[in-house]
This record gives sequence, C-alpha cells and structure tokens, in this order.
Amino acid sequence: MHDVRTVTKPSMRRLAAASLAGTAIEFYDFFVYGTAAALFLGPLFFPAFSPVAGTLAAFATFGVGFVARPLGSVLFGHIGDRRGRRPVLVGSLLLTGASTVAVGCVPTYESIGVAAPLLLLVLRFLQGLGLGGEWGGAVLLTAEHAPAERRALWSSFPQVGPALGFLLANGVVLALSATLPEAQFAQWGWRVPFWAAGVLAAVGLWLRSSLAESPSFLDIDDHARVPLVEVVREHWRLVLLTAGALSVGYAIFYSVTTWSLAYGTERLGVSRTVMLTCIMAAVVVKGALTPVAALLGDRYGRRPMCLAGCAAAVLWMFPTVALLATGEPLLMFTGFLGALIAFITMFGVIAAYLPELYEPRVRCTGAAVGYNLGGVLGGALTPIAATALAEHGGRVPWGVGAYLTAIALLSLGCFALLPETRPVPVAVAKPVMD
Repeated sequence: MHDVRTVTKPSMRRLAAASLAGTAIEFYDFFVYGTAAALFLGPLFFPAFSPVAGTLAAFATFGVGFVARPLGSVLFGHIGDRRGRRPVLVGSLLLTGASTVAVGCVPTYESIGVAAPLLLLVLRFLQGLGLGGEWGGAVLLTAEHAPAERRALWSSFPQVGPALGFLLANGVVLALSATLPEAQFAQWGWRVPFWAAGVLAAVGLWLRSSLAESPSFLDIDDHARVPLVEVVREHWRLVLLTAGALSVGYAIFYSVTTWSLAYGTERLGVSRTVMLTCIMAAVVVKGALTPVAALLGDRYGRRPMCLAGCAAAVLWMFPTVALLATGEPLLMFTGFLGALIAFITMFGVIAAYLPELYEPRVRCTGAAVGYNLGGVLGGALTPIAATALAEHGGRVPWGVGAYLTAIALLSLGCFALLPETRPVPVAVAKPVMD
C-alpha cells in the first residue's frame, strides 16, 4: 500500500519550476563539457595531436556521454518504473553533479600522461549515465501531474532547462575567458565551470526534496518486473521510431552549439567571444519559444508540430552552413536561429508526446530509452562527423549541410509513422429533448 499522504496534488507552478531548475542544472553539467571540448580540452588532454585531430579526440570523449545516456535510461528507468519517479530525480542529479565536479579536478596530460584522457572518458560516461535518467524522471513527474488539456505546456518547462543550462555553462566560460589571461585560463580557469556544478547540484537537491510522487505511478497495480524486457518485447518498434524521429533534434542542437563553435574559432578565425554570443543569443530565443510551441501542441496536436519542425529542418540545413561560413555575426545568428526554431517546433511538444506513446507501467524506461537513443544517433556522431566532413570541404561545408539534411529526412519519415496522442476533449453532452 502507498502512503496516502504522497498523493496530495502539488502546485503545478511549483512542480514545473523544480523540474525546470533540475534539468537546467543537469544540462549545465553536460553542456559545459561540450563547450570545453570545442574550445580547449584538445590542447590540454591531447597535446600530441594536430588542432583538428585534438578537437576530434575531445569530441570523441564528448560522444561517450551520449553512448552512456541510453544505459542511464535503462538503469534509472528500471528504478522509475519499479520504485517511482522521485528517486530517479535525486539519484541522477547526484551522479551527474559529482562526475562534473570531478572533471574539474583531473590533472592534464602534461601531469599524468595518457591517464588524463582516460579519466575524462570515465567521468564523461558517468555524466551521460546520470543525464540518461534525468530526462525520464523530471519530464514524467511533470507530465503525469499535468491536466490533459495543458500537458504539453506544463511538460515544456523541463524542456526549457536545457536552454538555461546551456546559457549558464557558456556564460560562465565566456566570462572567465574574457577576464582571465590566456595562461591563467589554461592553468586553472577552465576548471571553475566544472567545480560550480557542485553548488548547483546542492541547490537542485534542495528544490526536489519535497516533490510529490507521480499519480500515474501510484495508480499502477502491477509493476513490470523487468521493464526493459517488456519494452524490448512489446514496444521495440515504437522505441526505434522515437529514436529515429528525435535524432534530428540532437543533430541540429549540437551542430549549432558544439560543432559550429569549434568550426568558427578554428577554421574561420572568429573570436571565441563572438561565436559564443551568436549561439547564446539564438538559444535565448529558442528557450523563450518553447512554451509557445507547447501551447500550439496542446491546440493542434503533437505529431503536426513535429512534422512541421522536421520539414523546416530539411529546408534550412544548407542555408545554416552557408550563413555560418560567412563568419559575419548577424548572418551566423540568423542561421543558428532558424535551425533552433525548427528544433523547438519539435522538441517543445516531445515531453508530452513521448510519455503519451508509452503505457504507464513501462513509461519511464520506454520514453527515456527512445529519447536517449536518439541522442546517440544525432548527438554523439554529429560533432565528429561534421568536423571530419568540414575538414575535406571548401569554405562552405556543404557536406555538413547534406549530412544534417539526411538526418532530418530520416526523422521526418519516423514521425510520419508515429500516431497522434493529444487527448481529445470530452464534449459536453446535450440533454435529449422529448
């Protein structure tokens, strides 16, 4: 029997705020590594490599986090489907925060040799493991408390968290790189954003300490013994479709926020400050538009929004790389903004769409595995593939545009095969007249 005190319905504003803050903190941890990989981890941990090879090696350690995310979704999804969504929020935040702080303590290659990049690899894996559980816990807790007619809106608040996490991570790096001499930044300044994760994790744990358990979980009478087995046996097609559908979102986001940062500073000679400012400005608009996309999803449906965003991505990937190649701040910002608007048109409704696709008894595992497998397809490979393609291209990296367009077409096909899930309003019955 569950304690009846745990089913008291919380304020949706408070729940959404706590979920948003938690995802912002966890994605801060994840994104600060991506920015570091693009800008300075190569020379510090792979000094024997050429600049391009060093960036590729740093992006490879970055990609390990995405490989770990589906494993984290299996681990924490099992806990979420068996023990509840709340334990997932605490465990994932602790793991991600501790591993991020530890990254800031790793000695460089100059101090301990090959052990330095190996330690980075292990800690990045642990980061990904924690983040793989975070999305399922935070999104499900919000989505399963929300009223059906506004589920996309309330569920979109955890989806704003990644934008805030990205802005916070890059804002800290930008402030440090702008105020510290290059020598001091290389010696110890780069470590500060990772150490800050400890303070943020403590804040997140405090915010989440009193959240109520999901009513959908409490209503389950027969919990799945091994949720992953049930998901693989009965929902494998749905998992593959959702992973393929979501891959374009990851590809867009990390090509804009990670690969383009490295490409702009290394190949185009644009300053770190200008690149970060252009990307961060586009992310601000994307974060502000997230609730708008969610409201449209509540009104017109989840699937139409996803199809529209995918179609926009197909049309906009070549203009994005062409505008980036100009090196002009306003044009680069325009390219980034168009790509991120296409992205949020889809991902503004995903936090409602994925939970609605899976039955409650395996929802934490199924939705999180599908979501994070999409990250492997679109997020782990994109910075590596884009860097390699751009290296062998001309001034405009058309190969990167073709790669991103192909992923968008794949996702468009997958979304076309998924059903609509928006709850249909119950019509008020008219009295029968005699």
